[in-house]
Amino acid sequence: MNAIVEMEPQQLQVAPRAGSDSQVMMRLIEAAMAKPDFDMVKLERLLEVKERWDAAEAKKAFAAALTAFKAEPVEIFKRKEVGYKTKEGDFVGYKHAELSDVTDAIGPAMAKHQLSFRWDIHQNSGSITVDCIVMHVMGHSEKVTMTGQPDNSGKKNAIQQQASTITYLQRYTLLAATGMSTKGEDDDGAGGAEPGQPGQQQAGRQEVGMCTPERFEKNRAAWRELILNKQKTVSQLIAQIETKGKLTEDQKLTIHSWSREND
Repeated sequence: MNAIVEMEPQQLQVAPRAGSDSQVMMRLIEAAMAKPDFDMVKLERLLEVKERWDAAEAKKAFAAALTAFKAEPVEIFKRKEVGYKTKEGDFVGYKHAELSDVTDAIGPAMAKHQLSFRWDIHQNSGSITVDCIVMHVMGHSEKVTMTGQPDNSGKKNAIQQQASTITYLQRYTLLAATGMSTKGEDDDGAGGAEPGQPGQQQAGRQEVGMCTPERFEKNRAAWRELILNKQKTVSQLIAQIETKGKLTEDQKLTIHSWSREND
């Protein structure tokens, strides 16, 4: 007669996880320091390896966070109107998103994925440079830089001229750094380029200038004639000009006003 032997079920033994690779490397360094023949040269090499490893991991985490952020349903609406109304009551001009519209929409969505942003502002020889730095909690960061002249259009004083340019550059560097755009926004003469294609700002690699007041005044008469003679529409002329430098809002408004002279 065969006996039936009952056996207690055996629990599967799972080895505890060693932790992250960075923690493992730190333990190796601590073990090396505990040895009697501790060698400072070897320690420095181990620390260099750990720094490179941490930097690579931080970059991968940044890329993953930015991808997750891009999947968020962020909408930035253009609420500010710049222009005038014709005798018939039609609006001639354009709308744009103010800096607060951009930051209010982007900021919370970025924070959700441990991303943040800040600006560095520099002034040199009359020009203003704004760096927009996008950072991840693990330490990796990337930036977009744009440079322009103080906006002396209209009746602004010196401080207002600088503030206008800084705000403009802050808005566009943040949009470029995050790959976002405002609702219904055209691509400012970039030929409908997709993100990453020629004609659009690349993070940390290019500088996009602005149409300087000197350039605008030098070409003002010729550009005005193009509108008055109906050789170009306002949008066509703006697109042409911005292939070499972005126009300020007041400069765009001036161009729009030329079209009204034909009324």
